[in-house]
Amino acid sequence: MDNLTHSLIGLAAAKAGLEKLSPGTTTLCIIAANAPDADVVTRIWGPWVSLHHHRGITHSIVGTLALALVLPMVFYLGDWLLSRVRKREVRIRLGGLLIASLLVSATHPFMDWTNNYGVRFLLPWSSRWFYGDLVFIIDPFIWLTLGGSAFLLTTKSRLQNGVWLVLAAATSFLVMFGPASRGGLPNPTLLRVTWIIAIVVLVVLLKQDVASRWGAKISLAALGLVSVYLAGLFLIHTVALRQTGLAATSLANENAEHTVRIAAMPTLANPFRWMSVVETDRATYRFILELFGDGRPADLVRFEKPQGTDSAAIGEALLDSRSQAFMDFARFPVFRVAGADCASQTLVQFADLRYTEPGRGRGTFSLEVPVDCPLQKN
Repeated sequence: MDNLTHSLIGLAAAKAGLEKLSPGTTTLCIIAANAPDADVVTRIWGPWVSLHHHRGITHSIVGTLALALVLPMVFYLGDWLLSRVRKREVRIRLGGLLIASLLVSATHPFMDWTNNYGVRFLLPWSSRWFYGDLVFIIDPFIWLTLGGSAFLLTTKSRLQNGVWLVLAAATSFLVMFGPASRGGLPNPTLLRVTWIIAIVVLVVLLKQDVASRWGAKISLAALGLVSVYLAGLFLIHTVALRQTGLAATSLANENAEHTVRIAAMPTLANPFRWMSVVETDRATYRFILELFGDGRPADLVRFEKPQGTDSAAIGEALLDSRSQAFMDFARFPVFRVAGADCASQTLVQFADLRYTEPGRGRGTFSLEVPVDCPLQKN
């Protein structure tokens, strides 16, 4: 998930009652909710090193637990040093921070698991990826629910008002002019109207000073709603996966193939529209599945698995360290060999079909590796 979502979860958890455990808990909860993304430092060594390590050891059970234990110690040590300098008692209650840190830290790998990027929970013993396939990488409904509750409970000063104004402006810009307006949603107007109505309702509730009457119940209700929302997506995903299986059987039968594995992955702000990927013994397919549509795959693409000289070129390209990092990450890798006739440079194009297609550059989700002309080896 995006770091705004992680931060809002940490803030909501603090305002739901964890902040009473110790001074500094709210700050710790926000940091702990984001701490596993410390692996971002690997970008210093380049995008492919970052791809190899992202959502790695810091997102594993062992890594998350270590971070959850270290953070309260750092807070306590900092407060202890300040108490010595200012000649006062230590204010931090270590036990309270430990409880809050353990609870909130666990939300990060869980929320990252809910989308289709995946998490490697079992590192360093196993590099297996786990995918929840429930929530798109960003979710405006979660922003509204958790952000709305935190807004009502933390808007008490000009600085806080300014922070929330900036956040509201930035997220509203994304909703109005972001992916939804560029074809990410078949009907972006519904999302925009819902967003505007929700913002207005939140401002009205703020003017009614509901925070003084309901207090921590607001955050508890928000966390409960998000939990119900995730449970609902789990049930819908079960239906989407079943329909993907039916479509996979039909595609495999049409082409005399055998289904190897399937996946149904969420799309932006539409729980009834899923992107499905089907791998058979001879090809990989991707299509859009509308749960309330006619049941037929839309925007179907098919990539055959490499054979002959293409396989040889791909084998050579796989010796490249970038290719190895890509293949360790890719869930549905597909390939295209461009220029195999040697009329131009021969390129092996890699792509993870979850995100893009060969030849369409998209960060580390695709890759082009030049190789020697296959004909020169004959």
